[in-house]
Amino acid sequence: MSRERKKAAAALQEKMQILRSITHSHALSNPSIVMDASEYIKGLKQKIARLNQEIAREEDAHSHKQNSFPTVSVEALGHGFLVNVSSDKSCPGLLVAVLEAFEELGLTVLQATASCADTFRLEAVGGGEVRTYVQTYPYATMPPQS
Repeated sequence: MSRERKKAAAALQEKMQILRSITHSHALSNPSIVMDASEYIKGLKQKIARLNQEIAREEDAHSHKQNSFPTVSVEALGHGFLVNVSSDKSCPGLLVAVLEAFEELGLTVLQATASCADTFRLEAVGGGEVRTYVQTYPYATMPPQS
């Protein structure tokens, strides 16, 4: 065997031993070491896929938590007010909670339109003084009066 071939064979053997140790292979022949490495890589790819799925689930859950707060706006209408509450998803119990809040504040709702199917929308027109009530709820916004 020529000197170059011996050097190449030794380099190959060294690389196979490194591959064997990285993959925790107990194989002795080169083809078996390569097969074990192939299985090891396949297992790593499966772990990566599972971790990516888990990350996607966590991100999805996190984004749902962030989007779970409804949007509330309050506008003055002469001697009354207009309240709009909306959410991109259905919120069980939200309509009841909003109406109970109106009642606790002593607000008189003159007209209301609500949709609670896939999303949540509530538009309520009421009578009474607005400024006192807006200060009670920091999430409500009221445009400046002219």
